[in-house]
Amino acid sequence: MKKHLLLLSMLLAACTRGATIDANATPTAASPATADRVFEIRTYTTFDGKLNDLNARFRDHTTRLFAKHGMVNIGYWIPQDSLRSHNTLIYIIAHPSRALAAQHWTEFGQDPEWQKARAASEANGKIVQKVESVFVDPTDYSPIK
Repeated sequence: MKKHLLLLSMLLAACTRGATIDANATPTAASPATADRVFEIRTYTTFDGKLNDLNARFRDHTTRLFAKHGMVNIGYWIPQDSLRSHNTLIYIIAHPSRALAAQHWTEFGQDPEWQKARAASEANGKIVQKVESVFVDPTDYSPIK
């Protein structure tokens, strides 16, 4: 669990590095600096040799479909350590609330475009072996909210 918390702090720092937050700006659905939302940190572990397939699926389909279903793409990372750099994708998305997160995932899973993209990407076998999801709230001193 300590490793996961360290990773979380590193990811949040990475996604805010160099970002400026204008307190007078009007929040938008695509802005990572809006208030009143929940962040979801997801870690995908792929089967051997499938990380490139997963990255292609996210690059070509998933991130756009997330946005279509109300999820805000915050950032996507591949770990640097050699053991996980070949089979792990970590990303953060945001939802207006935990309840809407459940609704977003349901709608996303039922989307025919997603089902088609998933089926095509898995034509040569399953890609994802394990998914871990952690919902987090920013602290009052966090530069991203």
